[in-house]
Amino acid sequence: MLHVALSQLRNHSRRFIAITLAVLLAVAFLSATLMVNASAQASLTASLGQSYAKADLVASPTNSVALTAESAAAAARTPGIAASYPLRQEMVAVTADNATVAATLRNTPSSAALEPLALVSGSWPTAAGQVAVDAKTAAARHLAVGSTVSLLGNSAASPQGGGAKAEGGSGTQGAAPIAAPPSAVPPSVKATVTGIMAASADPQLSGLAQLAATASTVDAVSGPVAGYATIAVKLAPGTNVAAAATALESALKLPAGQVATPQQLTTNTVKSFTGGSDHLTIVLLAFAAVALLVSGLVVSNTFSVLVAQRTRELALLRCVGASRKQVRWSVILEAAVVGLVASVLGVLAAVGTMAAVVGLLRQNPDYAFATLGVPASSIIAGLVVGTLLTVVAALVPARSATRVAPLAALRPADDASMHNAAGRIRLGLGIALILAGGVGLVAGGLKASLLLAVPSGAASFVGIILAASLFVPRLVALTGHLARPAGVPGTMAKANAVRNPRRTTATASALLIGVTLVTMMMTGAATARQAFESQLSSHFPVDLTAMAVPGAPAFTDAELAKAAALPGVSAVARLVPVGTVTAGGQELAAYGIASSDAARLLGNSGNRPAPGTVVLPKGSQAAKAGTASLVDAGKATQLSVRVATTREFPPLVTLDSFPAATAGSPVLSRTAEQLWIKVNPALGANALSTLRTELASALHVDENQVDGAVLQKVMFNQVINTLLLVVTGLLAVAIVIALIGVANTLSLSVLERTRENSLLRALGLTRGQLRGMLALEAVLIAGVAAVIGSALGVLYGWLGAQSALGGFTTVVAVVPWAQVLLVVAVAAAAGLLASVVPARRAATLSPVEGLAMD
Repeated sequence: MLHVALSQLRNHSRRFIAITLAVLLAVAFLSATLMVNASAQASLTASLGQSYAKADLVASPTNSVALTAESAAAAARTPGIAASYPLRQEMVAVTADNATVAATLRNTPSSAALEPLALVSGSWPTAAGQVAVDAKTAAARHLAVGSTVSLLGNSAASPQGGGAKAEGGSGTQGAAPIAAPPSAVPPSVKATVTGIMAASADPQLSGLAQLAATASTVDAVSGPVAGYATIAVKLAPGTNVAAAATALESALKLPAGQVATPQQLTTNTVKSFTGGSDHLTIVLLAFAAVALLVSGLVVSNTFSVLVAQRTRELALLRCVGASRKQVRWSVILEAAVVGLVASVLGVLAAVGTMAAVVGLLRQNPDYAFATLGVPASSIIAGLVVGTLLTVVAALVPARSATRVAPLAALRPADDASMHNAAGRIRLGLGIALILAGGVGLVAGGLKASLLLAVPSGAASFVGIILAASLFVPRLVALTGHLARPAGVPGTMAKANAVRNPRRTTATASALLIGVTLVTMMMTGAATARQAFESQLSSHFPVDLTAMAVPGAPAFTDAELAKAAALPGVSAVARLVPVGTVTAGGQELAAYGIASSDAARLLGNSGNRPAPGTVVLPKGSQAAKAGTASLVDAGKATQLSVRVATTREFPPLVTLDSFPAATAGSPVLSRTAEQLWIKVNPALGANALSTLRTELASALHVDENQVDGAVLQKVMFNQVINTLLLVVTGLLAVAIVIALIGVANTLSLSVLERTRENSLLRALGLTRGQLRGMLALEAVLIAGVAAVIGSALGVLYGWLGAQSALGGFTTVVAVVPWAQVLLVVAVAAAAGLLASVVPARRAATLSPVEGLAMD
């Protein structure tokens, strides 16, 4: 039987080319998904965790345990530590080129091995009064080696008297309830630029100038060190990582888990963005599970058609003396060889594709941090799963064939239908899986449990595939009425769909799988983006805030008009002090805004004040009270409390009910007018930095007085875009798999129908009519599969997004109708395209040759 198996591989290579392509693409899909997971983690480590990416371990402080100078010394003394880098990062204001910009100032490491950024030109600072500047800031502010800049301490970096934290993604909204004037003159240091360094890829630093200096310079600007953001360490060669982490936690008196690898700390940072859940890993693991399911279905479908085509051949082997076991092992050997070869090629294709994608991404400056990750699991899983799937897919139909008596197997086999036991069992199992999986999928969505939703969705989809032969041919036949105007080819195409349900279902299933996956990802991505955008808008309701200094003149109408006319500015609105509001034992300065301005700038209606209400910051003691008292011009008014969607929000009332405070009002001595500014959401970090400078110039304020959430929104959106790039890559692979699957099944169908097509030709069907018949048949099947797949994909995509993000934010289904309709059109065109080569092969074969083939 070994000779028989090898002869099959040699003599019928065309059949095995089709299955090899199917396995190759399926394995490439699975391996690429696992590589995407690793690459996404590596890319995020190179961006979000760039400050410690070169370290072996990183220690982070807790709310109760700070990292002090004593901690830094203890870390350096810990056995196994070769070098350490206690990172101090402060917010400062930098004056250069007649402009003041907000910046982060960090200390440089003592070991070059832990320096996170590359030096473009010049040298690193080595003495007090020296500084390195990032390349983007140097270009924007016309700085070069030897230039002089002025560094202002962090009490000048923010209108509230303190810099926003750069680590952890936190930042101020720039709309604090009461803005107090600086209590002291901030320290200022003149520094000479000694080097130009590459700009950090950390999205948390988007829109900020980035500076590096010696510890003495940082102390001179911001005062003695109060604590370090992290302590990154390099281990001595041969040091056990786990043992070193435990020793470091003990030396720094940190709880377990506070010393982690850069990859682990990056994952924790991503968790902090999404309410404590690692949605990145969950979503990518879900994609890996989907990839495994799709791989199994595509391979099983294609190989089942191939083996079913050989049922008569296998029965003939039984007739001439081969045992059931020998026949089965012959097929298994064929499948193992084909599966292994195809799996190797699939893994190589996945590595090459991912390398090309990462290379293209790195050409874009916004994604220069993209990093290729090829874990061993992606290679091993690809080889093992690809080979096993091929063997199992071949074993099931081969076993069915060998269980039938040889003479019975030589006769045509009945397809599964309601008229035989096989059809009833298949239908029953399919309906059971659809119902059980559907219930689990809905429950997973309601409970926001992706671990429940993924297997339930997979079970329901398998049930649909099992039952497909009972409804797909009928739907194709019903749709076939549209082909009547085509004459004989249209009538025969419609008849073929009903006459051979197995063949029709096999062809439709290949495209149904791909279309469902593509539409699911499109809908899931659109829904996820909407959910993220809604969450960001709730947390960051205002893009930018311009703060006046208490006691200074208010912004003029001319300044407002000039600011509103700047490119990228969508709207500008005044917030004026109206009095003080007292609630829950707190007294806060209250601002007023016109109702029309609130409607333009605040997308969430819950943040808009209404007559008789005051909006108070979320989480404040005042917000817990049901009512509040507003005092303006000596008059007290009782108002109902509405809680804002974020903590970073001023007490707000409508100017339609309360006038602005007049000169002499006590509230004006403690707070000042604000401007809320809405910007074009398409602006990137560099454009926002430029706009910030232009706004400061138009309003005649220092640049550090223009602040806001838009910079944080850009950071979050950059992370979201990275995740959606993963989806885009998977879509491309899924489309290719769908096309290959359709082409494979159509090609095998043509091979199986060689004698039938030749007989039609002998009876008078022309070559053009034969090609038209096969083309119409493919388009009808592809159209039905596309419609069913699109409907399933929309449903799965929405429930998948709900199960993944429902615990994090409110999820509203978003159906990208234009994309869905495009998928349906492309699927129909793909069916037509996939039929070209098989139809051409069938049409060029002469009737005599075809009738002579077996």
